[in-house]
Amino acid sequence: MMSTYKRATLDEEELVDSMEGEVYPNGIQVNFRGSGTSKSCWAERTHVEKRLLVLTVTLSAGFLACICVLLFQFRTRLCLTESCISVTSSILSSLDRSVDPCEDFFSYACGGWIKANPIPDGHSRWGTFNKLWEHNQAILKHLLENTTAQVSSEAERKVQRYYQSCMNETKIEELQATPLVDRIKKLGGWNISGPWQEDDFNQTLLQLAAQHHIWPFFSIYVSADSKNSSVNIIQVDQAGLMLPSRDYYLNKTQNEKVLAGYLTYMVQLGMLVGGQDEAETRRQMEEILDFETTLANITIPQEKRRDEELIYHKMPARELRNLSPAVDWMPLLNAVFSPVEINETEPVVVYAKEYLEQVSYLILNTDRRILHNYMIWHLVRKGAGFLDQRFQDAEEKFMEVMYGSKKTCLPRWKYCISDTDINLGFALGAMFVKASFAEDSKAVAEEMIKEIKMAFEESLATLPWMDEETRRSAKEKADAIYDMIGYPKFIMDPKELDKVFKDYDAVPDLYYENVMQFLNFSARVAAEQLRKPPNRDQWSMTPPTVNAYYSPTKNEIVFPAGILQPPFYTRSSPKALNFGGIGVVVGHELTHAFDDQGREYDKDGNLRPWWKNSSVEAFKQQTECMVEQYGNYTVHGEAINGKHTLGENIADNGGLKAAYRAYQNWLRKNGEEETLPTLGLTNYQLFFVGFAQVWCSVRTPESSHEGLVTDSHSPSRFRVIGTISNSPEFSEHFRCPRGSPMNPQRKCEVWAARGEHSRRECPQPSSTPKRRPVTLGLAERSAMAGRGPQPSPQSTTPFHPL
Repeated sequence: MMSTYKRATLDEEELVDSMEGEVYPNGIQVNFRGSGTSKSCWAERTHVEKRLLVLTVTLSAGFLACICVLLFQFRTRLCLTESCISVTSSILSSLDRSVDPCEDFFSYACGGWIKANPIPDGHSRWGTFNKLWEHNQAILKHLLENTTAQVSSEAERKVQRYYQSCMNETKIEELQATPLVDRIKKLGGWNISGPWQEDDFNQTLLQLAAQHHIWPFFSIYVSADSKNSSVNIIQVDQAGLMLPSRDYYLNKTQNEKVLAGYLTYMVQLGMLVGGQDEAETRRQMEEILDFETTLANITIPQEKRRDEELIYHKMPARELRNLSPAVDWMPLLNAVFSPVEINETEPVVVYAKEYLEQVSYLILNTDRRILHNYMIWHLVRKGAGFLDQRFQDAEEKFMEVMYGSKKTCLPRWKYCISDTDINLGFALGAMFVKASFAEDSKAVAEEMIKEIKMAFEESLATLPWMDEETRRSAKEKADAIYDMIGYPKFIMDPKELDKVFKDYDAVPDLYYENVMQFLNFSARVAAEQLRKPPNRDQWSMTPPTVNAYYSPTKNEIVFPAGILQPPFYTRSSPKALNFGGIGVVVGHELTHAFDDQGREYDKDGNLRPWWKNSSVEAFKQQTECMVEQYGNYTVHGEAINGKHTLGENIADNGGLKAAYRAYQNWLRKNGEEETLPTLGLTNYQLFFVGFAQVWCSVRTPESSHEGLVTDSHSPSRFRVIGTISNSPEFSEHFRCPRGSPMNPQRKCEVWAARGEHSRRECPQPSSTPKRRPVTLGLAERSAMAGRGPQPSPQSTTPFHPL
């Protein structure tokens, strides 16, 4: 009490200019000193008057403080609409406020979400993308199963029949392995399941490629010519591995469990299609696995293939014979692209010249029985997903080992929807768009793209390391970027949609045959595109997909309807959240046009040198910083491959910067927006929280490992903290001390404007050697795990999904 009272008397001394000494009843004496005038005035006052005066001054100060608080609250208005209350609740439940945002922003933004979202059964990973895909799946299930509803095209009826055949488990169980066994017999049999005819190697390879679209040694496909993007061309690349990455075969110690599980799975499938003796089946499957391992050894790691200028080799088809003499190329090409006739002068782009030379040597020096067994194994593995429950059970056990997925496979209807979307997704997309896509979302997305493109170009204008000539060309490229939103136009015209699918049909009770017929139909469509200009209406993602991508040969960014929903975009949410969500997605895809691969393509989508050498060297110096930064991050002791993930890391960082700048511009034009209640966050802080919560996710250790060795994206945690720790704006708004984990002394930024860049340094290379392991899409689908058709071979041209 004594010390408290003394502090009170000191406050009085500050409030009253001069006072004389007084002795209070408790015996405490305070001496007041001042000028003579003040002294006499104060001295004339009674003890009570003096106390009242002090009380009056104190109350006045409190009243003024209340007014200031009210004025502040009026200036920062709260949004109390039902939508704002709802989104506030969602954000609060995802936060973990026990974590300091300057120490670990991912755990701060997503800790609550992670605690409330254990990985569901049948999944190896779970995140906001998965939850949104499940929402889309529920819509699609209703559309596909409501056969009494009126559909607007025959293509949509074909989609329903295809889905019905997938769901017809009674017929699938009745047929068992017969559809696959019949095809094996037509290919001369399989030494594992019975006698085989020693057919010509090239004839078996031709049949597999032309009739089953299986590529055991390399892939052949049609795509835009990277150096002449106005025309489609035949392209050849390395292929053949059945596990997701060469690392699984070569790093045997780390992947011993997966390799053992894979061999067990191979034996199980061998027995299911006719193997008589398990020991003998295992012996021959071990031979196949050994051959795959040899193939993995000659496969070039993806991080060594990022510079397309170095791996692009254009040649007439006849030169393939000299490059890889083990393959009879001209009959193969003519069978694959029938009815289009291919002659020896047909231009072909080869992306794996060294690999094709080595695979030819491997084929010529391997026993024909092993080669045949290996090729038929590809047919068995690809077809197993379309057969009875025994095959599904074997697949499930392998997925538990491979990805750590828990307990049970996904419900049949979810698998069938994913499979239908993969194969007939544009006809299915027409149904999805009509049922659930708000057309005004398209206008909002277009405006967002315009704002973020403008913000990116503003940064480009003052980039300190780029020369003026390259800067002008870069701006031209940014201006020329074409955006596609929601869906390709043709799917909303029933006549056009029916025209696309007129040569394909499906029946409700023959699932395996429907899949095979679709693969043949798809191959014919691809062959028809040869020598023609690429069509912008041909998307690489279906409308329900929860993702986005950039295509360098078309210089276009694509945002399917599936992603233009919460949490990425909500019409009634604060702009801070929308810029932090779909805005960063837009900025990410836009930045891909200028990442380490995208920058090699000009505004017309052609692969050519259009940067001056000085800017190329400066760019590489900037990116080395990011390679080093992300290479220092580890998951369960395993390092991220900074080289393999470089393009996505550049896009993450550039996307956040462009979206933040665009939000600043919006505020300048429109003024401050209302804040959300309860959170205690400014709208700038909300922007960063919105960005981070898009990436809330959990994975099994096995799935995390798979991501590190296959995915060109960094793990979600590091997509957040890697980007945040490079953002001075983040540290400013969260007041992070310099040197704290989220505000390191050294920062990496490739697209930092002048004035910002001077404050940042790149990390210097560490003297400690780093582990560089060779390093999936975001919405997990059952087909990715092997159940169902695998995607057709994609162009080596860098394709950039989110």
